[in-house]
Amino acid sequence: MLLYKIEDFNPNYRQAAFDDDDIKGADVYAGNSDDKMGTIDTVLVDETGRFRYFVVETGSWIFGKKVLLPIALCRVDFKGRRVYATGLQSKDQVEKLPRYEHGTAVDYDYEEQVRGIYRTSTVEASVPVEASLPLEGPVPVSRTHSVSPQARNAAYDRDTYTYEREPELYQMNEQDHQKLKLYEERLVADKTRRKTGEVIIGKQVETKTVKLQLPVENERVVIEHTTPEYAGSRVTPDTAFKQEEMAHLDIYEESVNIQKQAFVREEVQVRKEVEHDTVEATDTVRREELDVKTEWEADRKKRNPL
Repeated sequence: MLLYKIEDFNPNYRQAAFDDDDIKGADVYAGNSDDKMGTIDTVLVDETGRFRYFVVETGSWIFGKKVLLPIALCRVDFKGRRVYATGLQSKDQVEKLPRYEHGTAVDYDYEEQVRGIYRTSTVEASVPVEASLPLEGPVPVSRTHSVSPQARNAAYDRDTYTYEREPELYQMNEQDHQKLKLYEERLVADKTRRKTGEVIIGKQVETKTVKLQLPVENERVVIEHTTPEYAGSRVTPDTAFKQEEMAHLDIYEESVNIQKQAFVREEVQVRKEVEHDTVEATDTVRREELDVKTEWEADRKKRNPL
């Protein structure tokens, strides 16, 4: 049977079970008294995570000595951060217990030395525990544990021994007023902003041929021959046959001068608009519910299985 220090078995045991209230460092008192005998150094658990021993630093009784205290031989007050070692009521017991050090091989022979000291004792635990212990282990309740003669005189075998054979040392009972926290999982949504595209808006010049029709005026000379009413009248030689006599007319025409000039045609405004949509997410969540079992119901089922 392998045993582990709780911090090695589950490094997150404080977060998982105590909400940062650590059993390590709690004060240890002898029996049910206010006689402080030391502090909790650590807890030893088995491969299933069940509490088996408190490691007690007995600094106030025997300086520098650590001993193992079976988990059923104590009661814990987490609210007051106290552990009452109902299985250690005298310094004589502590002196007889083998010394524990970090790195000590807690094998069957070592545990038998520890168990041999406690098997000779009658343990009373009369005050209920104030809070639950971590992992899977239940906690002691108000009741009296007496080591049976059969257990005291039994021949234990290293190959077949189990902790269940000695409930007086290792069987922790459910407490009368246990505080349980029920947890449930919920879907928590968070929105992240990510770029999905880019729009580039610019201008480009397009060319086309435009025809423009513009009316213009051109002048021309029109010569008309007519017979006046006074035709055939006599004239003087002085007024006729003058070679220098000429008529001068200025002739004009309109020409078109085409120039290009830029004008404002229209104005374009560019903006962004936010569209709202609803996204549905589906997942499986867990929820804890109480599972209440009573001893009388279990006894009834044993008596009347049908």
